[in-house]
Amino acid sequence: MEVITNYFPDLDPGQLQQLASLKECYADWNAKINVISRKDIDHLYERHVLHSLAIARVISFKNDTAVLDAGTGGGFPGIPLAILFPRTRFLLVDSIGKKIRVVEDIADRLGLDNVRAAQERVENLKERFDFVISRAVTRLPVFYNWVNGKVARDSFNRLQNGILYLKGGDLSAGGELAAELAELPCPATCYSISDFFKESFFDMKYVVHIPVG
Repeated sequence: MEVITNYFPDLDPGQLQQLASLKECYADWNAKINVISRKDIDHLYERHVLHSLAIARVISFKNDTAVLDAGTGGGFPGIPLAILFPRTRFLLVDSIGKKIRVVEDIADRLGLDNVRAAQERVENLKERFDFVISRAVTRLPVFYNWVNGKVARDSFNRLQNGILYLKGGDLSAGGELAAELAELPCPATCYSISDFFKESFFDMKYVVHIPVG
């Protein structure tokens, strides 16, 4: 937990308790199914929780912002962000039912009444959202095509509505991330997570904001 409180010292007691409970929740589920890789469960707070919260260094969601976590897996980045932004509305979706059962159970255990979860393919959703968040579920151009029709046009946050994508890679000329960005139909902004957090795990990892609309 120290790695979280070092960077987010203003969390209230309820948020601290929710974050502290994540270790037991994920350890319980990891004993049943492989939610988080075995090598990463001991680094839960750095490699999963703090990584998710990098998005909060790019934007502070205003109250009643609607956020879709597409391909949430076991609940990242959606659950940590839902703890940090209790007045933001989150829908966490994944096509794999057992992962959604994990999300539903953890959200219930933590009392996250701002979280909904659904076993669904993103393409089939009828709702629109202010932001779509995700953590490297596929190549950026593919993800953009999946979700660009799910973004509401009218923005009221500091950033324009769109995609906030956690992605690693090489941004230099010829690098794989640079190549993916070049395929997008609109300019994206990459925020280096190592500018926010000093841990070496975050080297060459980014929050990519792709405005839509």
